[in-house]
Formats: sequence, C-alpha cells, structure tokens
Amino acid sequence: MPALRSPRTRPAVVARATAVAGLLVALAACGSSGSAPAGSSSAAKPSVSGSPSADTSGVTLRIGDQKAGSQALLDAAGLLKDLPYTIEWSQFTSGPPLLEALNAGAIDVGATGDAPPIFAGAQGSKIVIVSASKSAPKGAKGKGVAVAKGSSAHYHLLAALKANGLTFADITPNYLQPADGLAAFTAGKVAAWVIWDPFTAVAEKQTGARILVDGTGLVGGLGFVEAAPAALTDPAKAAALRDYVGRLTKARAWTLANRDAWTASWAKVAGLPADAARVSVDRAEQKYVPIDDAIVADEQAEADAFLAAGLVPKKVDVAALVDRRFNDTVTANADAG
Repeated sequence: MPALRSPRTRPAVVARATAVAGLLVALAACGSSGSAPAGSSSAAKPSVSGSPSADTSGVTLRIGDQKAGSQALLDAAGLLKDLPYTIEWSQFTSGPPLLEALNAGAIDVGATGDAPPIFAGAQGSKIVIVSASKSAPKGAKGKGVAVAKGSSAHYHLLAALKANGLTFADITPNYLQPADGLAAFTAGKVAAWVIWDPFTAVAEKQTGARILVDGTGLVGGLGFVEAAPAALTDPAKAAALRDYVGRLTKARAWTLANRDAWTASWAKVAGLPADAARVSVDRAEQKYVPIDDAIVADEQAEADAFLAAGLVPKKVDVAALVDRRFNDTVTANADAG
C-alpha cells in the first residue's frame, strides 16, 4: 500500500474488530463522521483573491508535499493553472522528514500536522509557521501501538493516554512511518495504530478495524504550513508564498463545497477505493484559518505536554516560530467562490 495522506487530516488510532485489552485511544480524522453535507453538484473552479506584491515570474517555489496532499488538492480545485511562478514538488512520507528538508534548505515550504513543528523547534530547526488549518478531530486503539514519531498522531496518542490515566510507560510504542504502520497493523504485529485519514478509512474498510474513541476533547485539530526563513526574506519568494497560501485556503474551501468532485479526484490520485475515499472526505471539515493568539496558545499547550512527557529535549516557544503576515490572504480566500 502506498504512503497515503490527505492535505491535512487528523491522526487516529484504530483497533481490530476483536477487543483490545487495556489502552483506549482515539482515531482522529479530519472532520465529523457521517454528518458532513452532501457534495455540491457543481464543481466550478474557484479564483484566488489578491495578487503577489512583487514580480514572481522568476521564482521557483520548492514545495514539500505528502502523497495525495497539497498538489492533489490544488489540482482538483483547478488552482495550479496560470501560476505566476514555477512550482517544484518534493514528496515526503510524513511531516517530520518534510521539516528536516525545510531546515536543510532543500525546500521552501510545506504543510504538516501540529506536532512536527514542535519537535523541529525543540531541535533548533530553522522553520517558520506561516499559516494554520483547523479541523474537527475524530478518531481510535491497545498495548503494542504503531505511530509515526514526531507526527500529529504522536500527540494524539499522548493525549489519549493521559485522558485514560496512562503514560508511554504503559504501552510499547512502535515508531513507524505510515506505510510501515499499515503493514504492521494488517499483519497483526501491533494491537493498535495511531494514524490519520485516509489510512483510517482504509483500515476500517479492509481490515475490520474499529474506532474506539475519537479525538474530540483530546486534540485541537490543528495543521500548519511552514516556510524556510530564507524564503520569507526574499521579496519575490515571499510574494509567491503569499499567493500559494491563498490558493491552499481557497482550494480547501472548495473541497467542502464540492465533496463529490473532490472524492473522485482524490481517490484517483491516492489510489484509494472509492468507499474509503468517501469515508475520509465525509469526515473532513478542515479549513485554513488566520493564526491568532488562541491557535498559538493551543500549540504551546501541546508543546508543553510533550516536554512534560520527556518526549522533546527542551521547551519550545511557539510564538517565536510564528509569522502572521499571511493572515490577510487566508481571510480573503476563505470561501469557495
């Protein structure tokens, strides 16, 4: 099974249909389960409000992506046409290696969940959070637990353990990237798997996995777009980043208004069965939102929880990682029109 991921779905823990003794954990998908509005019959492509404030014709924006992620999102919404700059895409298995590449200067920008920037910040990585997304967390899990270290699923696991009076000492974590986690879970080598959609839907449809508890009240459903400091200090590249953030915002709004069209497009790109793709899309309520004090505070609370659990080496000042200069383009493009 290929490494799959939606533009930003929340992590989840899934368990087999047979009861898993002990740990009760949550599978957090990117939205409400089953209650999402029906997809629009119209799949008109949106336009982006605002324009770059500098000439971007000579810019090549190097973007880190994940399978069936931002590129698939923008393409489905028709927002990769007539770009005023060039995009060079690079694929990553999850957020932590993407941010390693960002810190190394190999890419200019990329999107991750909420935990990767905390781990990167604790390691002194040079990254800047420039945009945020928020979703309604839903999601599932046992003793041997598969999870991608430093991913948003890692925090989901930490929060679920704490909510049930447990710690990491009460489980055996198996740190695996998504494709390896799916293989281990399918083969019965772990009792539970903390993961995000579409893996959640695949596990439910293909292995009989069940969600034991979702992420409501445990995780904030945050995702972020991070940029390299050097890209932000280059006027032309910063202008391209502004346009890119606006396109992501508009494309995500488009998916909520055009669920049928998005499901068909995403299933094809991700190599997902149509039923699994639909489950994932119907759970998705993700929207890009301006970075405000509440988002910074939520992310700081998560960083402090990782520190208290001994999972990061030092305190992370989230406010120092944030640049709010693109909040206006998020606000201007937050609808699907």
